[in-house]
Amino acid sequence: MKTVFALRHVAFEDLGGFAPVLAERGYAIRYGEAGYDDLALVDPLADDLLVVLGGPIGVYEDEAYPFIHDELAMLRARLDAGRAVLGICLGCQMLARALGGAVYPGGRKEIGWGPLTLTAAGYASPLAALADGTPVLHWHGDTFDLPDGATLLASTDLYPNQAFAWGQRALGLQFHLETTARGLERWFIGHAGEIAHTPGLNVPALRAATAHHAAAAEERGRRCLSAWLDQAGL
Repeated sequence: MKTVFALRHVAFEDLGGFAPVLAERGYAIRYGEAGYDDLALVDPLADDLLVVLGGPIGVYEDEAYPFIHDELAMLRARLDAGRAVLGICLGCQMLARALGGAVYPGGRKEIGWGPLTLTAAGYASPLAALADGTPVLHWHGDTFDLPDGATLLASTDLYPNQAFAWGQRALGLQFHLETTARGLERWFIGHAGEIAHTPGLNVPALRAATAHHAAAAEERGRRCLSAWLDQAGL
């Protein structure tokens, strides 16, 4: 059976709507818990796919969170071996750093639902299902420099680097295509502090926007993931 290793940084940021897509394609999913499991003991090449999920810390906070070194080493090993990697939000930033790009605070939070602008390469990529302007969920305050050799796929006005590909088997998404409306109720609790301290942001408004946009975004997310898995030969 094919396997996916999904690395979580907080328990409620999981594979969400991506999990059924992977299961339908015959993948067994197992989770690793960053900061709890010893990543140095994990064989980085053991699984068909590595998914690095989101979280509220920064890639540059490695003194506070030493496991970041092992996480980056895992990513580099897979990239060097040409094995498939999907990075989401913090995972996207980890992927960018593993490829030599700088990661740093963006100076402003981007939290909520909004559309992407695809590049020419993005229109021809697995993200083509988002070309109609369907809003996706953004939840980040950090950004990154595009690594050498990477192809930019999508942008927003606030953060130009929103998605990139590195070859056919590594994809970084700064935004969230994996979330579901039900799953986001856990985010509203887990990220209560960040929501409360972000001007203009509140749970009722986020819930209302989620009710309006989540179903379409979930459907596009499934299509994008399936297209990428096909492209990567997975």
